[in-house]
Amino acid sequence: MSRFQKIAAKLADHSLDAMMVTSAPNRFYATQFRSSAGMAIVTRSESYFFTDSRYIEAAGKAVTGAVIRRNSADVSMVDLANEVLEKHNIQRLGFEEQYATVGEYNTWKEKLKCKELVPATQLLTDLRAVKDEEEIKTLIAAQRIAEKALQEVLEFIKPGRTEKEISAFLQYRMLCNGADRMSFEPIVVSGVNSSMPHGVPSHKKVEEGDFLTMDFGCMLDGYCSDMTRTVAIGHVTEEMDKVYHTVLAAQEAGIAAARAGVPGKAVDAAARAVIQEAGYGEYFTHSFGHGVGVEIHEAPNAAASNEKPLPAGAVISAEPGIYIPGTLGVRIEDVILITPEGRRNLT
Repeated sequence: MSRFQKIAAKLADHSLDAMMVTSAPNRFYATQFRSSAGMAIVTRSESYFFTDSRYIEAAGKAVTGAVIRRNSADVSMVDLANEVLEKHNIQRLGFEEQYATVGEYNTWKEKLKCKELVPATQLLTDLRAVKDEEEIKTLIAAQRIAEKALQEVLEFIKPGRTEKEISAFLQYRMLCNGADRMSFEPIVVSGVNSSMPHGVPSHKKVEEGDFLTMDFGCMLDGYCSDMTRTVAIGHVTEEMDKVYHTVLAAQEAGIAAARAGVPGKAVDAAARAVIQEAGYGEYFTHSFGHGVGVEIHEAPNAAASNEKPLPAGAVISAEPGIYIPGTLGVRIEDVILITPEGRRNLT
């Protein structure tokens, strides 16, 4: 079943006649074609993709299962959309309220010829949360690129290298190994900087006795990898050793708790309990994990706020951490696939 067909099959569940897809992540999910501009409309019987002259030729070769039309200065995407709405007598049109700007919504409300614009991002969120076999293969391939770069950067790291240099080397090696681009700007922080979960690489030089935390990933064919490793430079103190192995034990506990049907908050709680028991509860300041796919952060989440069961086919990060301000920080991150029987570590 194509992505267009998957979307069409869910329209009735959301009481929609059609779904309008305008955000870059969801356009890519629906069309499997990356562009900076475009609109897809999926009706119960037919799908459409509109884009401009920059992409129309490439879209014609790459996008299947949809009628492809070109918008222009004379014929806008709204004009093309209205042709579809009238042809299929669309009354209730779903749109992506979590991505749309106020300006876009006001334009659609004024100009689109449908009875009602219905917030329906959840339809796409739920579909994207469950990866198919091809998506999983791509996610694994992106992960292997990052892992190879990790092995290479371990030989590059030494006292005197700066965080920026290490970050640049990581990115260079991922690109050399086949990445299309980065999933996000790498987090490379050392020593006291490692206590900042999303610290920015600086000109600070790595020193003997530092922890060095590297959070990085790349994109391949539209899908993200994500991993974090914390390494010690030269030696560790007793406290560093305790913090590191507490985080590792928490990660293992969270992974062990993860399986289809288990609420995201239960996975988070399993990891959090280990850190609490070790006396570092106040220093675990984020959730256990998040979905990974077309976007680096997407549903579902393994967070204290998520009471929904994790679906089979979800891919989530497993990344507890301890961050003691002004002292040190440790995070360890793998990516796992949720299965009916349990989980599979993709890292």
